[in-house]
Amino acid sequence: MKAYDPIELEIFKNTFVSISEEMGAVLGRTALSPNIKERKDFSCAVFNRRGETLAQGSHIPVHLGAMPLSVRAAIRALTFEDGDVVILNDPYHGGTHLPDITCIAPIFFGKRLAFFAANRAHHSDVGGMTPGSMPLATEIFQEGLIIPPLKLIRKGRLDEDVLRLILANVRTPDERRGDLLAQLAACEKGKQRVRESVEKFGLGKILSYSSLIQDYTEKFLRKTIRAIPDGAYAFEDFLDDDGISDDPVRIRVEIRIRGDRAEVDFRGSSPQVKGGVNANDAVTCSAVLYVFRSLIVEDIPFNTGLLRPIKIIAPPGLIVSARHPAATAAGNVETSQRIVDVLLGALAKAIPDRIPAASQGTMNNIAIGGFDPAKAKAFAYYETIGGGMGASRENAGLSGVHTHMTNSLNTPLEALENYLPLRIRTYALRKGSGGRGRNPGGEGLVREYEFPIPAQVTIMSERRKFRPYGLRGGLPAAPGKNVLLTNGKKIVLKSKVNLTVKPGDVLRIETPGGGGYGRPPKKR
Repeated sequence: MKAYDPIELEIFKNTFVSISEEMGAVLGRTALSPNIKERKDFSCAVFNRRGETLAQGSHIPVHLGAMPLSVRAAIRALTFEDGDVVILNDPYHGGTHLPDITCIAPIFFGKRLAFFAANRAHHSDVGGMTPGSMPLATEIFQEGLIIPPLKLIRKGRLDEDVLRLILANVRTPDERRGDLLAQLAACEKGKQRVRESVEKFGLGKILSYSSLIQDYTEKFLRKTIRAIPDGAYAFEDFLDDDGISDDPVRIRVEIRIRGDRAEVDFRGSSPQVKGGVNANDAVTCSAVLYVFRSLIVEDIPFNTGLLRPIKIIAPPGLIVSARHPAATAAGNVETSQRIVDVLLGALAKAIPDRIPAASQGTMNNIAIGGFDPAKAKAFAYYETIGGGMGASRENAGLSGVHTHMTNSLNTPLEALENYLPLRIRTYALRKGSGGRGRNPGGEGLVREYEFPIPAQVTIMSERRKFRPYGLRGGLPAAPGKNVLLTNGKKIVLKSKVNLTVKPGDVLRIETPGGGGYGRPPKKR
């Protein structure tokens, strides 16, 4: 690593991070949908001209590890000019799943392309078979509108034809337009702040430290890997099913540590499946980077320097490296969580005192849509629900929170009921769902949706069959449960289901807890 002034490095490290955070503030405050405005289901970052991450905000891990692939896909596909903004969502060209739309703005200085400001936000509907665009699909074409890298803004002018084409393919065009414009505003704020920094410090110094920051991150990850004993550490776990078949889906990893490098080998995982739990390379890369970044004690920026000491082995066609046209809606939200579980399970064999038990291992995705007669228009809504965090050697697990690959919030009831024709009948911690242990796992949540009008509902969830594991003698957590209360009957639903509800029906979601850590004390 080149010589650097540590004070200046800290200044520039925090400069890039603060730009990303301010972009996020703009996006969250100007968006229309509760999913983006309230749940904060978005991410912002700054990249160099090669599409390498310089810094990200404290946003969604599964977005941010994958976004460099989006920027690079845009670089390969298009020639950028000053004032352009490119959008995309194609999982096979840098995206993760179709509801996540990425906006990428180049930052020029004269004729020199130096940086990119980019963000990704989960849109509550992008068309497809069912409202919310999280269907039980068997190919990507059924999941919604596919957007390859294309220019939404050309030299500062919004391409209304492109925007009209997008809005014609979604159920909630006004909301989508508002959220897209919020993403554009966030890109503009990122460009403004980068230019102000260059005016203050000079382009040469900013470019120099943008490279040094990546070297700095790489240095600390190598130090962290070096502290892990050399060896091969394997672990496997399962997805409940793919939503089409009831067969479980294996995810297996072997992590090989050699000095300051790590190989992460997913051979032995199931082949890609018919249903929508397939993850692409970008999602898998995100999960790997998240886990290794979590091992680093020092406060370092999340950037592409994390990739340098790590080799990911995932031949095309596996559940973690799906090929076109596999359906991918749940790969981003559910399979990413199980990838984290197997990575942590493998590392627990190498550094058991540093690894927590499994957290809930699902995002409990709920998509709801229909026609609202009071507003005389269609509605589409999407949210995820928190659960239990796994316990560690030092602490009990937190309860009712989002963990690992999601960093979003639980939607406030007031916002949900104000915005949608829904009522939340119950919202509470799920007592007894955390795994027992010397340190117990966190509790899951109970959330009941009451429907005053007919609606279509899609549930994409996990850990309804396979429980979140405990560690070091700690017990596993309770699995989740999905129940429909209709006509005085209680119907237990599968982990992945699409259903039509009628007025008076109640959907009850019980989310999993977190695994316990250490042998539980004996009962007296």
